[in-house]
Amino acid sequence: MDKTGFKNILPHILAPVLFLVITFAYFSPLLEGKAILQHDITQFRGMAKEIMDFREKTGEEPLWTDSMFGGMPAYLISTVYHLNLFRYVNEVLVLHLPNPARYTFLIMIGFYLFLVLGYKVNPWLGMVGAIAFGFSSYFFIIQAAGHNSKAHAIAFMAPILAGIVISFKGRWLLGGVLTGIFLALQIYASHFQITYYTLLMVIILGIVILIDLIRKHRLDTFFKPMAILIMAVILAIGSNLASLWLTYEYGKVSMRGKPELTYDQHNQTSGLDRDYILNDYSYGIAETMDLLIPNFVGGVSSGFDTSSKTYDLMRRNNVPNARQMVEQLPLAYWGPQRFTSGPVYIGAVVIFLFVFGLFVIKGKEKWWAVTVVLLAVLLAWGKHFAFLSDIFIRYVPGYNKFRTVSMTLVMAELAIPFLGILALKNLIDGKIKQKDLIRAIRNSFFILGGITLFFALFPGWLFNFSAPIDDRLQSAGWPAQFIDVIRQDRQTLLQKDAFRSLVFIVLTTALLAGFIYKKIKISWFYPILGLIILLDMWPVNKRYLNNDHFAPKREVTVPFKPTAADLEILKDKDPDYRVLNLTVNTFNDASTSYFHKSIGGYHGAKLRRYQDLITYQISENNMQVLNMLNTRYFIVNNNGQPVAQRNPQALGNAWFVSGYRIVPDADSEMEALTDFNPAGEAIVDQRFSSLLEGIQLRKDTLAQIKLLSYAPNHLVYQSSNTQEGLAVFSEIYYYKGWKVTIDGKPVTYLRADYVLRAMIVPAGEHRIEFTFKPKGYFMGEKVSLASSGLLLILFFTGIFLEYRKKE
Repeated sequence: MDKTGFKNILPHILAPVLFLVITFAYFSPLLEGKAILQHDITQFRGMAKEIMDFREKTGEEPLWTDSMFGGMPAYLISTVYHLNLFRYVNEVLVLHLPNPARYTFLIMIGFYLFLVLGYKVNPWLGMVGAIAFGFSSYFFIIQAAGHNSKAHAIAFMAPILAGIVISFKGRWLLGGVLTGIFLALQIYASHFQITYYTLLMVIILGIVILIDLIRKHRLDTFFKPMAILIMAVILAIGSNLASLWLTYEYGKVSMRGKPELTYDQHNQTSGLDRDYILNDYSYGIAETMDLLIPNFVGGVSSGFDTSSKTYDLMRRNNVPNARQMVEQLPLAYWGPQRFTSGPVYIGAVVIFLFVFGLFVIKGKEKWWAVTVVLLAVLLAWGKHFAFLSDIFIRYVPGYNKFRTVSMTLVMAELAIPFLGILALKNLIDGKIKQKDLIRAIRNSFFILGGITLFFALFPGWLFNFSAPIDDRLQSAGWPAQFIDVIRQDRQTLLQKDAFRSLVFIVLTTALLAGFIYKKIKISWFYPILGLIILLDMWPVNKRYLNNDHFAPKREVTVPFKPTAADLEILKDKDPDYRVLNLTVNTFNDASTSYFHKSIGGYHGAKLRRYQDLITYQISENNMQVLNMLNTRYFIVNNNGQPVAQRNPQALGNAWFVSGYRIVPDADSEMEALTDFNPAGEAIVDQRFSSLLEGIQLRKDTLAQIKLLSYAPNHLVYQSSNTQEGLAVFSEIYYYKGWKVTIDGKPVTYLRADYVLRAMIVPAGEHRIEFTFKPKGYFMGEKVSLASSGLLLILFFTGIFLEYRKKE
């Protein structure tokens, strides 16, 4: 390689090195051997404990776990797809970096590839763009919470778009395989909401490209790259077929599938309920200013620091625990969301570059970015822009499968820095007339500088800074003086950050002007711009993810310690019973699942029928339902300490009933559970009535059925009865994978008591075995191996052909 070749490749070598240095500088506790404490990962360790123990013991995937919500598929929690080769590709890409460094690094690398490969942006400018994208505050907020799969999937949004852009620029094979590779990796990351938003961006990009080609009378050049891209998408899907197949099957009977109950039809959709989608996490219209001013509506659902007027007033009035109270009460945030961990702050510098780009960029890239940003913002408003939200919920396939509509802003977080960096590319390449540049910079400064200056000087002209918590505080007896001071502190947060953003707008304007008037050389322009972006974003991100989030590794990897109640329950060596823990948020906490098989748990996609049971029976303290779920122990609060109480009425693992009641539909099933005796009667939907035809049940006082052995995916029972009987098993009904045999011969089972399994057992002594072997996993794995292998072969072929072409 000659000097010119080395000079050309050097920036591409330095880029990942720079990203690693910046990443570890931000996450410096990782260098001290610490690990990050993340709420959702802590919960994951609870929900996945049984799965991981089984995997370690047997080397197999259980595919089912009884540790949460009575039982659910393990592939919604943790499953290793050994034959998907992109599992190994992903490990290479993340360089075995620890969390959260791996995702911040990947996000920057992905955006760098998008700019450099897709739009031939100068590599040094590409590094600046990657930092601008990678340091968007939302990406740090989600990593603080432990939304690792989301951050993982976000990292592949930009390179997927890069592959598509390359394809339509004439490099069909390379663009196609890059699209397939990065889409396969994104699907492997297993955050389908982010993949859905990527699809929306791709559809908009496709429409914009199609319109552009039609206008240029080049429609014939659209179909060949499109055909190759379709094949690449098919291979990416095939590479992840097992996970997609299983998730699709489960989705139809989960909370994200069509409801069976008709209690709240006006609110129901073919997926999640409308209120569940929109009510809690619709971004406020005014809150959208967070993109420019981070504390526009208070930033985060927490309190103030000790420099606040609220704390000072508490201290002067001798309020007990004033510091703890002012820091922990959710006083600062006054936006409409139920809860927020922080704003989607894209950065004053990046927003300035975006507005600058609106003035200087012409063509399809601008209209793609503008369309993406507008759609992202309008959908993020949710219930505050209900007209569009309802259209998407009712008529756009897949949209109603997801909640947290504010997440659509990830699309804007990509499109905004993209247009800004593209504008700088055109500036540096000399494609914009100087008078147009000066006008664009001046207009951008006046617009954004005017907005930030207005809120720095006159924040109270448009808002009164009231929040829903104010009414609750007043009802609790807080004096009006305190409420007034809290609102003053909220106003101060806005003023300070508005002034802060104004400073960065001034700095960016000065930098661009200095470059245009040749006061600043290009060799200085790139590092200064990157530094200004980091100075803007770094301190804001540290508000939400900082060194306090790290702890010794042992504390992170073993997050739960057994209480005295847990230890008492664990003395019971029966392998299969359930625990209802009333000392935690039962259905939003997985700590119980770390030690026991829990009635509750922590998951956003419970089985629809189990969620119905929680809503209409368990939350109403229906003991008969808890008995049929074999709830042997309750953990209750006794003078501040968790205490175990045994439930002598728990029905055990399985039992024979003396009768059954056929009901016409799900509504009737649910109503029947309100007043029934599960020990003697089974409630059966009429859809299963054919399996009970001709059955005459008689009371058999000696009949019994007991569990011989337990594994998450294999249950063995021994039955003994003098005549044919109907047995109910305290296991969650899920027909997509659970098979049953009697003495080795396959038989059919049915659903009883809304969520449980039941079956006819012949007279005599029999061995009954339930095994969980979902076809989608075993067939899907074979297809995954073939598809991922073929896609990788095509990738290396494409690289080789590109190299040959250059030679």
